[in-house]
Amino acid sequence: MRIALDGMGGDFAPVETVKGAVEAVKAYGVEVTITGPEEIIRAELEKYTYDKSKIDILDAREVISLNESPVMAIRRKKDSSLRRAMDLVKEGKAQAVVSAGSTGALLAGGLLVIGRVKGVDRAALAALMPGKNGHFMIIDLGANAEVKPQNLVEFAKMGTVYFQAIQGVESPQVGLVNIGAEEEKGNELTKAAYQLLKEESGIRFIGNVEPREVSDGDVEILVCDGFTGNVILKMYEGVVKNLMAMIKEAMMSTTRGKLGGLLVKPSLKAFMKNHDYKEEGGACLLGVDGIVVKAHGTSDARAFMNAIRQGKRFHESGYLEKFKEKMEAGNFPVA
Repeated sequence: MRIALDGMGGDFAPVETVKGAVEAVKAYGVEVTITGPEEIIRAELEKYTYDKSKIDILDAREVISLNESPVMAIRRKKDSSLRRAMDLVKEGKAQAVVSAGSTGALLAGGLLVIGRVKGVDRAALAALMPGKNGHFMIIDLGANAEVKPQNLVEFAKMGTVYFQAIQGVESPQVGLVNIGAEEEKGNELTKAAYQLLKEESGIRFIGNVEPREVSDGDVEILVCDGFTGNVILKMYEGVVKNLMAMIKEAMMSTTRGKLGGLLVKPSLKAFMKNHDYKEEGGACLLGVDGIVVKAHGTSDARAFMNAIRQGKRFHESGYLEKFKEKMEAGNFPVA
């Protein structure tokens, strides 16, 4: 399969994007088209030894910056590295697009260039996150700051097919992020969404999930508006980062702590790896008629490599075809 990689997207592009592409080709055997100014991309590629039949360059002379209007940038900058990568997927010349560039522009490109799956009102960002008892997915992570109750049902359907097709979970649980476990808790959105989710036969809805229970990982799919999801994501990242820093500081403060630190160091390294965004590679834009992976803006080569791996997994799982089939049939049976 071929991945379209936005070579100029991200804080460390094109150095890390190109390196990540080379590593992905070696690790996963994929083909990659890197979009961006040809002379710049080629100069980076010359640093590495790789199968040159696996990587090519699509010359794109423009770059979409973070301070531009996403919609206007996608429409006007048709020769930008992100827009050209999106075009490749739309034209069927690549099976997935990966970018660490502007989230807004990626969302706009997903909707305006690739387009939504028939029957989907809102596309949503979703990513697997590590929990105490297993990985879970939050939908939406920031694509839609405001949603309607029916959109949360759509998100639940998207997540259900994801876990069935990619994670091999036949009957994943769906929870609604809320301020209390009781059915009557929450605002107008969550109250209305609760009733719709409860009545939806195609998903396994288990009720409200309070924020303190999100990280348990007992519920595979958690649906919420994008504002709430983005707050949870960034809070989660910050807590893990600061918690590890505080643990390290406490251990290094005494001789006994330093000795103990030597014993627990392997376990802590494994914990940090499990909670490192670079291992997943990014979030996927679900609900669009193509595979779109949004990598973290600070992605390094390893993160790009894993984002490409994620696009490969999506394609090979047949997720998009299965989701479209269920949407067209209006049938989301839970096994």
